[in-house]
Amino acid sequence: MIHRTHAALAAFALAAISVSPALAQTPSTGETVFDGDFLIVGAGAAVTPTYEGSDQYSVVAAPALVGRLGGIGIAPRAGGIALDFISDPSDAKISFQAGPVFRLRFDRHGKTKDEVVERLGRRDVAWEVGGNVGFSINRITNPYDSLTFSVDVRRDVGGAHESTVVTPNISFLTPVSKGAIVALNASAERVTGKYARYYYSVSPTDSLASGLPVYDARGGWKNASVGLLGAVDLDGDLTNGGFSVFAAGNYSRMLGNFRRAPIVDQRGSPNQWTGAIGIGYTF
Repeated sequence: MIHRTHAALAAFALAAISVSPALAQTPSTGETVFDGDFLIVGAGAAVTPTYEGSDQYSVVAAPALVGRLGGIGIAPRAGGIALDFISDPSDAKISFQAGPVFRLRFDRHGKTKDEVVERLGRRDVAWEVGGNVGFSINRITNPYDSLTFSVDVRRDVGGAHESTVVTPNISFLTPVSKGAIVALNASAERVTGKYARYYYSVSPTDSLASGLPVYDARGGWKNASVGLLGAVDLDGDLTNGGFSVFAAGNYSRMLGNFRRAPIVDQRGSPNQWTGAIGIGYTF
């Protein structure tokens, strides 16, 4: 069911990302799969909330794609993709990223497993388009680690929430052996009042239909997240490609008036957990 895959995509996609950038932006001591163009494709399963703020969970499919083709970096997003048009030297101490980003947001577009929330009506799919910029500091504690700061700015052009979402992100990637790598990631989302009202407000009409109290949500910081990600190469060498297994766990906390929204406070939970496992192939 595609309407519930957005959070699952995020967890698994970030796990796939953790394999490549730290290795791709380091001086090679020999030929590796990350020299020049490469792709990582993966598929797995994830456990994710049925909507953002729900306390109901579903098991969903979780695909991922990451790599570099023709000097253009490809990075997955939850329900979308980002491109990096900056091609840095492999031995750069500081590398940069900039390019377009696209995401489909399916929140509350499908079944939520909550009959009260269902009475508020389904939401349209949001088509979020924008850009991402960032930079990485490479080789901080070893020849292969990377600390990355980035931000996505996207605006819905599909007529759903019709507003802007800003997503800053910090991640630290490091190998723990020749065949395994881990990453710690922290991010947040800031949204406008239109977004808040579209997904979290309860109008007088909604209140009559659902029994929930009238609520006027406001813009601001919607949530903050932290995740731990990992990958293990099945032949013990990440640099030669082939099959790897991935795992990711993420905790997100709803903030401010989003946490107090009736669909979260009364019908769901401010504590959001996502977990994913899968297998990928690098070539």
